[in-house]
Amino acid sequence: MKGKETREVQHQFPINEKIRAPRVQLITHEGVNIGTVSRREALDLAQQVGLDLVQIAPENKDGVPVVKIVNYGKIQYEKKKKQTEAKKSQSVIQVKEVKIRPSIAENDYQTKMKQMVQFLREGKRVKVTLFFKGREIVNQEQRGAELFEKINRFLTDAGLFQDIVREEEGRVERSWSYIYYLKARKN
Repeated sequence: MKGKETREVQHQFPINEKIRAPRVQLITHEGVNIGTVSRREALDLAQQVGLDLVQIAPENKDGVPVVKIVNYGKIQYEKKKKQTEAKKSQSVIQVKEVKIRPSIAENDYQTKMKQMVQFLREGKRVKVTLFFKGREIVNQEQRGAELFEKINRFLTDAGLFQDIVREEEGRVERSWSYIYYLKARKN
């Protein structure tokens, strides 16, 4: 079909007709080990019960694959359900980036700082990157320290500085980066 993708389900182990070995060691749906039987007998027994034949091990000590009669759809459903539950419990940390320059205008600076405070209050991490261009590199130590001190004063005025953790991400030739985030609160 045009525009539609067909997804082929990939199985970890071969099931039913995809099992190619002529002889298999069969375990029933009740967990009883029947022993080594032909593949056809195992498939017939699985069809009689109305379940699937799934290869659970490539081969046993005799070199014969081990197969089990199970409800494969139910196994897939439970596996998917576990993955969904695991996704729900994981938390995603968002990092927002604020880029500034030493020659930033006061109005632009205020706007970026307000955004930064908003992101921090939402529980996001904020990466502040300071870029130097041209002759700004000559005074980068002084200007960088002044600008980040100004950011710390802004956060203090916003009432967040005592709850903030600041980690230096790195200083490259023409930029400095720090990550700010709120400390975990203990209840």
